Amino acid sequence: MGELGRHRKTSGGMSRRNILRAGSIAGLSAAAVPVLGGTAFAQPGRGQNRLSTFEPIRPPATPLAVRSPYLSTWLASDSLPGTWPSFWTGRTTAMTGIVRIDGVPYVFMGAPAVDAAPVSQGMSQISLVTTATRSTFTLTGGGVELVVTFLSPIEPGDLRRQSAPLSYLSMRASSADGKAHAVSVYIDVSAEWAHGDSGTKVGWASASTSGVRSLTVTPSAPSVLAENGDMASWGTVVWSTPERSGLTWQIGEDQVVRAAAVQAGKLAGTTDPNQPRAIGDHWPVLGLNLDFGRVSAATDPFVVSIGHVRQPAMRYLGAPLQPLWTSYWPSWQDMVAAFHTDFVAASGRASTLDNKVTADARAVGGDKYAALCALAVRQAYGGTELVVRDGKPWAFLKEISSDGNVSTVDVTYPGMPIFLYLDPQRLGLLLAPLLDYAENGGWPKDYAEHDLGSHYPDAAGHNDGQEEDMPVEESANMLIMTAGYLARLTAADAKTFAAAHYPILKRWADYLVGNALDPGLQNQTDDFTGWIAHSVNLALKGIVGVGAMSRISTAAQNAADATHYLSTARDYIGQWATMGQDGAHLRLAYDQPNTWSQKYNGYPDQLLGLGLISSTVADHEAAWYLAHRNQYGVPLDLRHSYTKTDWELWTAAWQHRNAAIRDALITDVYNFANTTPNRVPFTDWYDTLSGRQQGFQARPVIGGVFALLTLPR
Repeated sequence: MGELGRHRKTSGGMSRRNILRAGSIAGLSAAAVPVLGGTAFAQPGRGQNRLSTFEPIRPPATPLAVRSPYLSTWLASDSLPGTWPSFWTGRTTAMTGIVRIDGVPYVFMGAPAVDAAPVSQGMSQISLVTTATRSTFTLTGGGVELVVTFLSPIEPGDLRRQSAPLSYLSMRASSADGKAHAVSVYIDVSAEWAHGDSGTKVGWASASTSGVRSLTVTPSAPSVLAENGDMASWGTVVWSTPERSGLTWQIGEDQVVRAAAVQAGKLAGTTDPNQPRAIGDHWPVLGLNLDFGRVSAATDPFVVSIGHVRQPAMRYLGAPLQPLWTSYWPSWQDMVAAFHTDFVAASGRASTLDNKVTADARAVGGDKYAALCALAVRQAYGGTELVVRDGKPWAFLKEISSDGNVSTVDVTYPGMPIFLYLDPQRLGLLLAPLLDYAENGGWPKDYAEHDLGSHYPDAAGHNDGQEEDMPVEESANMLIMTAGYLARLTAADAKTFAAAHYPILKRWADYLVGNALDPGLQNQTDDFTGWIAHSVNLALKGIVGVGAMSRISTAAQNAADATHYLSTARDYIGQWATMGQDGAHLRLAYDQPNTWSQKYNGYPDQLLGLGLISSTVADHEAAWYLAHRNQYGVPLDLRHSYTKTDWELWTAAWQHRNAAIRDALITDVYNFANTTPNRVPFTDWYDTLSGRQQGFQARPVIGGVFALLTLPR
């Protein structure tokens, strides 16, 4: 669909592009079958798609440029040619790739129709390899092999590099038939990247700074700190590449710019003067073209970066916050130049990280677990971003695709494992504003807040107390995350942190002492299942939260409190096991016999080394889960057949010594991700019978996949 037939209308008066807009977010699979007609190239073949291999998994949607909540573009199909890339919501964020081989054009990315210069064929995709940081497509056509790599760097512990809202795209050509071929590569992005409404007027520009050519597009009347369709309504899209011989550029109507590349293999170096104009008015694109000349051996890569720069980035309690990158570079132009200078080194660091994730995950959970971890990394990081507040770094998280809240505690919590494993500093930065708000921001209640604001990027707080209260849930979450973070600091740093926040943490722990053993009617993180009284799983979380306070007290060198909270947790867990028992398994709720639920909150007991849950209880639960598995996993409880990806892997981590249930859960989630018909960024809520998405996508909670990698080995 996408940009095909832009000047045509369907019989119903809706453009083919708008047909895609009308689809539901969950129905993204429609984007995988372009509507072709007129001069559009022939789809690279449903038969050709079957030839493509996928290593180590066929992603439900492949991450392309995934760096922040607003730089989040995916491929919602198997094949790079023939489908428009899209924002995580499903809105087209068009990227076009056309390679001209011996004068013959082939599409290798997107689904363009070029009326003035028809492109009759697409390249054949041979493989897709997905790692923690890269998605690499190998394609062939016209005797040439083209390797297209999307690299979104993950830089644990390097705040400077991690703060850059930029992602790489590189293309390398070589002969596939032993003959030399004339090759030029054209790529563009459309103005759709700049706003969620194609009726919005935008302006564009081209400039060369520090040896880098940057083409940009910006809303002409930006709405600062506002969204449209979850896309930022302010900021600038930056499409950049180093200046080099054979490089040409052009900004203008898609049909005009693409036709120039197809016909001549070069662009005019001009900027369409008809601006500002609506995104959907002759669809302006930012085009780049590199003439490789005669190609036999592999070329040097054609490296382009895509970014979205916004100032300010957030608002916290009424005060605007700048993106953290402004602490390191005086302008985005300087940042982009540094990003390109760093490409070779960044690629090396990315390979090291890719290899580490694969090796570590394979060692604890096998090849399928390694595949799930590789798929989760960019998505987990891409739901967060770094800002600066009073000269110090902070991190915020967006509750993507559900409520859109700012730094939701029970969304940060399930995503915690990836940061404990790869980047504890990042977890500390995510905790910082949550603690600050409770301590200094006017939060009025004795238990932890649910979030920092009703909608990203405005962390307005809830000083009136009106929010989605989850008292036991969020208080325990904050204590468990804090204890996990402290365990990864030096003793001195842990003492400093624990002492600085001790009063608020103790307040939450004392709330749990009074309420965790038998929670009243409360909401909890799986709020789609409804409020529940006497929840056995919620009680478990609260008890582990009390135990977590013992670890925090130890870090703060308060031995008396450490003893008190640990003994309380031990006393409570004994009562919990008795009250929750229902034959050979635990109940859903204390007062509901003949019920059961998945006790994923056993994982933090293992994480913190508390040893609260007896091996007998754990073994009985494992046997019950094995007996109640469906094709794609264990349901959350007996009321529905759906489950959550993060909780499946949390349960696998809790049961990591029981190979049968651990491996079964890993296999079930892998099989779901590898075969689900819903082509959306890795969902964490799906049906265990059909393998279909139940809801949610692209959420940072997917970092919970890493739970097994946080345990002592």
